Amino acid sequence: MFHIRKAKLDDAESIAEVHVESWKSTYSEFINERDLSNITFEHRRTLWETILKMPNIGQIALVVEQEDGKIVGFISGGQERTKRFGFDGEIYAVYLYKQYQRMGLGTMMLEAFAKEMKNLGHSSILVWVLTQNPSNRFYIDFGAEKIDQEQTTIGKGTYQETAYGWKEIDNLLERFRKPLANNE
Repeated sequence: MFHIRKAKLDDAESIAEVHVESWKSTYSEFINERDLSNITFEHRRTLWETILKMPNIGQIALVVEQEDGKIVGFISGGQERTKRFGFDGEIYAVYLYKQYQRMGLGTMMLEAFAKEMKNLGHSSILVWVLTQNPSNRFYIDFGAEKIDQEQTTIGKGTYQETAYGWKEIDNLLERFRKPLANNE
């Protein structure tokens, strides 16, 4: 059994572990090893301690945990950062240990995140995903539309990322009331 809750400062280390392990398992096939190794546990722990110590008003960080309290994934976001596409909310990061993928936990996190964003007054959500990431399909399956593509720098490498978005959070939330076509 799993449940979702708001992240707290004590979760920083566990979130950092999920972040680094998931990053490396997800991107090992299409990000250069030198760029992949730039993401370290120490840096991510410091990042998450900073985020969770001084929460930004309107920023959301949720974790999914097992009954025993082990955190196996997280999602975070808040205000859309670029102000270029007409969206007011954004998913900044969503990661799940590989062994917990395809169990419906990503769906649970996305739904909880969308509800939190709506409660904060957001009406739309954008997410940037590395274009080669096979998880792009997850967002498309929930009705996200492709918005734009651009280059991003990771370490010393340049990679393409794609923005997907839901112009109406209500349309996304409605998707959770209907079964997905691929039964995921």
